[in-house]
Amino acid sequence: MFRALLCAATLLTASLSITAQTPGQTPEVGQKAPGFTLATPDGKPESLASMTAKGPVALVVLRGYPGYQCPFCVKQVHEFIENADKFAALGAQVLFVYPGPPADLDQHAKDALAKQNPLPAGFHMVTDPDYKFTNQYGLRWDAPHETAYPTTFLIDRHDVVFFRKMSKEHGNRTTAAELLAELAASKR
Repeated sequence: MFRALLCAATLLTASLSITAQTPGQTPEVGQKAPGFTLATPDGKPESLASMTAKGPVALVVLRGYPGYQCPFCVKQVHEFIENADKFAALGAQVLFVYPGPPADLDQHAKDALAKQNPLPAGFHMVTDPDYKFTNQYGLRWDAPHETAYPTTFLIDRHDVVFFRKMSKEHGNRTTAAELLAELAASKR
């Protein structure tokens, strides 16, 4: 009897760990974006729900820290920040997600923001040290020296995705102009 219970417990544990490691599906346009809470490099929690309660959110998933600062990420963040007043005028907040290995990730994120700090009002950066968010959204680029597929979403007040662009390469990033045009056309 004990052996049967032990065997059943082992199978259940194995089943749960496989389920926990299964990546989520990347939200499509028209689908609800899964909720999450991540911390800023300084440890302040930020949740998607608290941000969408204020208006639309531009969720920008960066490559993070795969061993160096990604020049495409740095350029994209800088371009968005240069257009901060336009995002504010449209009532949108911008949330950058910076994934990577947990060791020193917060410091790497701070380094990435060194020239952009402090971020403009309505702009936030959070880290994803255990790839929990990255896996939840099905964005894990699980290859040597990679972290996440660079992806951008626009999410409305009801947590519904109304724009999505995913790049399966380093370049081809969403531009601030693309998102600003989508925001202006959507009236969300």
